[in-house]
Amino acid sequence: MIDPHVHLRDGQKQRHKETVKHGLYVAWKAGVDAVFEMPNTSPELVSRETIEDRIKLADHAIEELKREHPKFKIWHGLYAGVTPDPEQIKKIIEIYNDHRLKKQRVVGLKMFAGKSVGDLEIIEEEKQRLVYETLSELGYEGVLAVHCEKEAYMDSRLWNPENPFTHTIARPPKAEVESVMDQITYAENSGFKGTFHVCHVSVPETLETIEIAREDVGFKITCGLTPHHAMLYNSLMMGENGLYLKMNPPLRPIEMQEKMLQALIDGRIDWIESDHAPHTLAEKLGKDLDRNGNPTYASGIPGLPFIPRFINRLVKRGLSPSRIDDLTHNNIEKTFCIQINRSYKLGSPRLAGEYEFDPFKNVK
Repeated sequence: MIDPHVHLRDGQKQRHKETVKHGLYVAWKAGVDAVFEMPNTSPELVSRETIEDRIKLADHAIEELKREHPKFKIWHGLYAGVTPDPEQIKKIIEIYNDHRLKKQRVVGLKMFAGKSVGDLEIIEEEKQRLVYETLSELGYEGVLAVHCEKEAYMDSRLWNPENPFTHTIARPPKAEVESVMDQITYAENSGFKGTFHVCHVSVPETLETIEIAREDVGFKITCGLTPHHAMLYNSLMMGENGLYLKMNPPLRPIEMQEKMLQALIDGRIDWIESDHAPHTLAEKLGKDLDRNGNPTYASGIPGLPFIPRFINRLVKRGLSPSRIDDLTHNNIEKTFCIQINRSYKLGSPRLAGEYEFDPFKNVK
């Protein structure tokens, strides 16, 4: 099993959330054979130096885990973050190409087309367009994974931490749909020849937009679904501990959640990705302050522990082992042109205790 979307934290500013070592351990216990790490770390993975340092950190963690657990085995890859600076993009592509010739630890590029967690967002449409133009001019044919939420349709003034449900109003479904439409337009107009991957798709209309575009564009489009967008819905945020369920993109109405789960079952979604993004309980509840002195109310949940339970749910819904393999391994290997040895080991369904809170506590 491959999880192509995790945030392993660590570093001077994020180690209190989780270490790379702990994240890799939980992934292994969950039955995961490989993880692809996102670049909004501290520091961000936007240069050769930060990327190589991150790989060394992961390698050191893996060696320690092997000594502590003789059967431990996992492969660690990562995305390089892109900025609107053409020179930075050029250097990042050089790093990506270097890794393609070796063991390919840099699996692709990541762009945040909207504000989320960290400082890698590219909000201005002209700058987003420039990213695709630069990638096309430089002949990039790998994966560009994008967090799609259009800033123009989001309104932080609508967010009220006393009513966590308002987070879903402040970041409405239209923000995702419109952002995906933008990215498709920019990619097509620039002559992009890589793979545009829509991370954590959460809206049925987004999926319909992707399916229509696939028939017309000159590049490949893929999308991933998280267990939380497949199983949880926004009205749960009205109940006890609603702040636990704050994430980007937010949970959607139950009608959308059910349609996204069915779309996964029907084979319309390429793969499952956890978007594992742990925070401390204090950060989730706004008891910690950000660098501007404001309560954090952090967005993101620990997703790795729920993977085994989610796979079990899919099996009960009638998915065959071969379909599970496609959603958790084969489609990812094919898209990233990578080979990962699979162990077929069963993940433990009892990993929630590795973190301070369980966002799936009420999921039977």
